[in-house]
Amino acid sequence: MNAPNDLSRLTPRLEGSVSAEEWQTRVDLAAAYRLVAHFHWDDLVFTHITAKIPGTEYFLINPYGLMFDEISASSLIKIDIAGKVLQETSFPINPAGFVIHSAVHSARHDAQCVMHTHTLNGVAVSAQKNGVLPISQFSIFVLASLAYHDYEGVALRDEERPRLVADLGSKTFLMLRNHGLLTVGKTVAAAFQAMYAFETTCAVQIRAQAGGSMAEGNLIEIGADVLRTATEQAHMATLGADPGALIWPGLLRRLDRTDPSYRH
Repeated sequence: MNAPNDLSRLTPRLEGSVSAEEWQTRVDLAAAYRLVAHFHWDDLVFTHITAKIPGTEYFLINPYGLMFDEISASSLIKIDIAGKVLQETSFPINPAGFVIHSAVHSARHDAQCVMHTHTLNGVAVSAQKNGVLPISQFSIFVLASLAYHDYEGVALRDEERPRLVADLGSKTFLMLRNHGLLTVGKTVAAAFQAMYAFETTCAVQIRAQAGGSMAEGNLIEIGADVLRTATEQAHMATLGADPGALIWPGLLRRLDRTDPSYRH
């Protein structure tokens, strides 16, 4: 469908008519969509980020048909775990997005946010048999909590859900083979920070491979002893703070300087 031009008319401001917890989740999730567009991780309208509204069993997902740099807090669509739309809206939701995200949210009650991308770097690495290689500082943090899920076609079938959930397990990063990247986080900020690390890991790998022969031994791999301490190193590097919480206020300030309409 074509997104109508007058988005503010179609998405009246919801602040004050929803709980404070829901509104804050809407603002953070809208910010995440805008940041995905800012970093050029979007795939027109075809990927998705979802967030659970604290204290409820309801979720927010993007209105299918809006570009990511058009999404605002009020335009996000509230649904239940069965995919039932719980508010008035002029837009549908992405069925593939619901299949993937509802499966993860149902199984991972620690994950408020699930983020999924189809970036060129992510898809390129997902098509490599060896997946993520331990060749950058970024990669050690991803490898500390990484899982893989084999490609089964466009994610439209409920029967894929148990396999996807089983493959993800308790991990933070999931590489969807031949498809893209997925991260989970206890907050929107945490899921975004994880995706930044995942995407950057893949970008570095593709550039390193493009810089010379991909023959075995041509790239310098990080040793297993360093990989084993990645979580401890991350904790020390962020002074014990959650890395998502550390970067999120600055990212929101960046958005506010350029286009604060995500807060509508």
